[in-house]
Amino acid sequence: MKRKENIKELLDYLQTTAEKELQFDEEAIVTAYQKNNDNQSLAIKILSIFGGLMASLAFLGFLFIAGLYDSDIGLLIFGTLCIAGAIWINKAYDKIIIDTLSVSSFIIGFILIGFGFSELEVNVNIVSIIFIIISLCSLIIVQNYILSFIAVLIINGSILAIILSNKSYDLIHICVAVLVLIITYFFLKEAKIITASKALFRLYNPIRIGLIISFLSGLVIFGKKGILPISPDYIWLSSVIIISAIMYLLSNLFGILNITNIQHKTGIYVLSILLLLPTVLSPAISGAILIVLLSFLVNYKTGLVIGIIAFIYFISQYYYDLHFTLLTKSILLFSSGVFFILLYLLTYKKLTSNEKI
Repeated sequence: MKRKENIKELLDYLQTTAEKELQFDEEAIVTAYQKNNDNQSLAIKILSIFGGLMASLAFLGFLFIAGLYDSDIGLLIFGTLCIAGAIWINKAYDKIIIDTLSVSSFIIGFILIGFGFSELEVNVNIVSIIFIIISLCSLIIVQNYILSFIAVLIINGSILAIILSNKSYDLIHICVAVLVLIITYFFLKEAKIITASKALFRLYNPIRIGLIISFLSGLVIFGKKGILPISPDYIWLSSVIIISAIMYLLSNLFGILNITNIQHKTGIYVLSILLLLPTVLSPAISGAILIVLLSFLVNYKTGLVIGIIAFIYFISQYYYDLHFTLLTKSILLFSSGVFFILLYLLTYKKLTSNEKI
């Protein structure tokens, strides 16, 4: 729907299907759509983020060459000014080219404040809490996509920093469980959230992708052995939460796929549990499956692609971490591949039969 004619056709269709006469402000709808679209694709936003990172590193290099790092108070003041400037720029201007400048200033501000507190030998927990408060305030004040996305990452990174600084590594299970619940709620209650207020409407997309990246970052810790000394005795806790979320999600998918037969539902539940049981000791795999299913449910293509890539990566990592011979690993992969093909054929046959009915 990139042209005015497409919008008009949609409005005409809605008018013909409605039981009573509807009135639309067509020009306002077109203007709002064009402003929202504004050709700011995800690729451009990603380039803006990386551009901001590169510019931040270059500017930080200049500041340290100039000797700013010699003054801890100077670092804190300049960092605060950078964050305030980034927020002001986004409130004053709404251009994608300005986003790179604001992203640079925002990142520089956090880095300088972090260095300043480090020079003052402030406890990591206090610094992380301050970062969380600043990020939350920026989310409330500015509903810019890129800044909000970065703020979500900083919040989750700060929580992870608190866990690492206190060496309470098993608390990562709680973080992952909370992220599972929040992400599932965000996806399933999308309509309710974006219609609650204009601010939530603007924040929904950046917070959603930020939560997905944060969740997958936590899963990497589980997927790659040896990153952190996490006790294997409790790793099944994260898997239980993720698998429970997948089972709940299946109940929502039944309505969409028009599956009403109790036997079919029971068979799918049993088959899904049997499929997910081998991943109990590798919650990263079931977590990637959860992202794929949620994205499929709401037709979120970006999340679907990210989930599929994560699933392939975690499967590969799990495969190489297995303490089996190459022949045994090959048999396991072959058997899994056959199972997925059979599952596809069964579901495809079911869906096509429903369409004919």
